[in-house]
Amino acid sequence: MFNSVTVSEKGKGVVVVGHFKGQGLDRLSKRAAPQAGVAGALKRKEATGDVGRIVEAWINPRSRVIIVGLGEKSACTPQTLRDAAAAVGRRLAASKDDAATLALSGPAAQAGIDAAVAGEAIGEAIGLLSWSCDEFRGSATPKPERTDLAIRSDDRAMTSGMKAGLQIAAGVNLARTLSQTPPNIATPSWMAAQARKLARATGLKARIVEGDELETERMTGLINVGKASENKPCLIRLEYTPKSAKARAAKPLVLVGKTITYDTGGLSLKINNMMVGMKRDKDGGCAVLGAMHTIATLIKPDFPVVGLLAAAENCISDEAYRPDDVIRYRNGVTVEVTNTDAEGRLVLADALIWACEVEKPRAIIDLATLTGGVITALGSTYAGLFCDNDQLRGAVECAAAGSGELVWRLPYSHAEYRDMMKSPVADIVNSNPNRKAHATQGAAFLANFVHKDVPWCHLDIAGVHVAEKNAGMYIDGPTGWGTRLLTHLIRSMNHA
Repeated sequence: MFNSVTVSEKGKGVVVVGHFKGQGLDRLSKRAAPQAGVAGALKRKEATGDVGRIVEAWINPRSRVIIVGLGEKSACTPQTLRDAAAAVGRRLAASKDDAATLALSGPAAQAGIDAAVAGEAIGEAIGLLSWSCDEFRGSATPKPERTDLAIRSDDRAMTSGMKAGLQIAAGVNLARTLSQTPPNIATPSWMAAQARKLARATGLKARIVEGDELETERMTGLINVGKASENKPCLIRLEYTPKSAKARAAKPLVLVGKTITYDTGGLSLKINNMMVGMKRDKDGGCAVLGAMHTIATLIKPDFPVVGLLAAAENCISDEAYRPDDVIRYRNGVTVEVTNTDAEGRLVLADALIWACEVEKPRAIIDLATLTGGVITALGSTYAGLFCDNDQLRGAVECAAAGSGELVWRLPYSHAEYRDMMKSPVADIVNSNPNRKAHATQGAAFLANFVHKDVPWCHLDIAGVHVAEKNAGMYIDGPTGWGTRLLTHLIRSMNHA
């Protein structure tokens, strides 16, 4: 909707104020917005105060005020401000405004929200509206007209927060662009190239495990899932290292992303056009790359963070792995393949083993578009959260609440779930044909590849990684889900 969004100290532009349901403007907002016309606008029937409901007041032919509803004051949260800011951003885009003063520090203070936190939420929302991916459109599509938007606030803390929010949005938008890139371009090696590009731009360290090194490192999941494709698999490793020697010696937090650049289902072929959209089976890895961008440019925590992307393309050829194959992993666990369309867990197993054995982590968080079952259970509102470590789970749930990327805890460690994954031939199967507890099956499988003493959280994002309609902060398409949650989580861990 915008070519770019920046925070500016100059240029007032359109003034934006907010009001709670059944209330007028607060003292600070009255100071920012001339009362001529505003009081009358608040009396109009459409000025309900519902979140995102907008009325406008023209002060003169060249000057107007946007008044946005913030709902009930008692229910106002940072997510409320994101929703309201998204509505304002859409109005500014529609009217081709290039500058706006967001005078929302007063309502934020009334709701008990810190000005910097409020500014960050606002910056995130408007920054997310600046995403577009037009590079694949050709001469048959008119070039869209978009403006460059400069936003400002009279509150210093809110201004600082808006700048941070735009940086977070930049990480999310990176993830969205990677997700949108089609599979004839976004191969595993292309994803590796994007990781190297990110490393050069931000000071991260990049390493790509590929070719013969996959054999040496016994990455049997990646090798088997990826061997039918001419686009060969790889493990992509990005590392953020803090400056101080003491901080560098700390155990890293490891972020793992499922990065299946395209999923045909393999020999267990997807049917009924279910292949469409499978370019987004890499969205766990895209979110990790987006988070690594934010970690390196904004948070800069005082502990190491490692991102691992298990990248492969699940195709069909005479080299394809088969149902009935048995795969032996480097930790000794053997897996009977019962469904080649349950490939994501096979490549994640390699990354989880690597995380435990090589990285010696303080904790592991993996993100994966793993199961249709989580969509059946939770729809597109919550991601499935599987974590039995109370401290890590609590931290993730707090980060989810703060970021607005919501999670819902589901079980996986009960003996009955583990028994569902047992194989009559090998240790475990990769998929039980019984569809009961489908999302839990995936988590129960992955648990076999994580050391019991390592805190681990699995996030099944299959229901939340795509927006189905053009509304709020997103247009229809990828959401970059997980980048904001991880950003909030790592910042909270840094302050703990």
